[in-house]
Amino acid sequence: MARNDTVLVLGATGGIGGEVASQLRDAGWEVRALKRGATEGRRDGITWLAGDAMDAQAVLQAAKGCSVIVHAVNPPGYRRWSELVLPMLDNTIAAAKAEGATIVLPGTVYNFGPDAFPLLAEDSPQHPATRKGAIRVEMERRLEDASRQGARVLIVRAGDFFGPKAGNNWFSQGLVKAGQPVKGVSYPGRAGIGHQWSYLPDVARTMVELLARRDRLEAFARFHMAGHWDADGTRMSDAIRKVVARRTGAKVSVSAFPWWLLTLASPFVTTFREMREMRYLWQTPVGMDNAKLVAFLGREPHTPLDEAVEAALEGMGSLATAPMAMAA
Repeated sequence: MARNDTVLVLGATGGIGGEVASQLRDAGWEVRALKRGATEGRRDGITWLAGDAMDAQAVLQAAKGCSVIVHAVNPPGYRRWSELVLPMLDNTIAAAKAEGATIVLPGTVYNFGPDAFPLLAEDSPQHPATRKGAIRVEMERRLEDASRQGARVLIVRAGDFFGPKAGNNWFSQGLVKAGQPVKGVSYPGRAGIGHQWSYLPDVARTMVELLARRDRLEAFARFHMAGHWDADGTRMSDAIRKVVARRTGAKVSVSAFPWWLLTLASPFVTTFREMREMRYLWQTPVGMDNAKLVAFLGREPHTPLDEAVEAALEGMGSLATAPMAMAA
């Protein structure tokens, strides 16, 4: 079993994959990244390899000598989920078995239905309400099987992602628009309903710290993060307004997300159809119990919300002007 600090990251150009790759590199790991059409070579301290996560041999070859495989790859824009997600995971599992490696999976709340709400623990029943949720449940079932067959598994489950890189997340595709100045916040949730957010660098830091202690983990280990809890649906919007006002002087309005528009466009736009399927998560409070994580690490990595929101908007290109001087 490989016990070196060499890791293969699948999905390193995405939000969570890129953040984990960077933080592992900074922590002294030898990081490899597999990317379709990549120009092979070492850049920014990461070894880039040309290959596709759908190519079993490419994944197997890239994982040679690795003790960890980070599986953070997803079809862009939710397209062809049912066709691609499980085959990609099977390739990762095969490589992890061959190397005796630990698979790291960023988990989601899609696995759970209303019977598990409003507070999710690692052992809460998984009765999904959507197609994507059913796929997520099957992913974790296959990973648990793999943990009995030579691989090890670490799942870190968090709320809706936000962070310096745009991606398939509600923050950069719904509340605001990546690459555009913030003129308004379009909030998808019901008034007074709590919602959980997770800052990507905090999630990555949690994974890095858990991997540093991976010899103490169960063969199939799952941890939940509490992240940033927005108790009534106003805290995230207010943080965006505050940051934009300080940085640009602009006043930002908050309006209801146009679900009706997604309904009309869903037959024609895959991303809209998949976003609409997740509406139920905005209509009821869903939080996560991080007691197991805190007991293991002693704390949960946590960036203050205003600081996290500012870094996210900055990284997404949504703060175009220089910082304004703070009033005395």
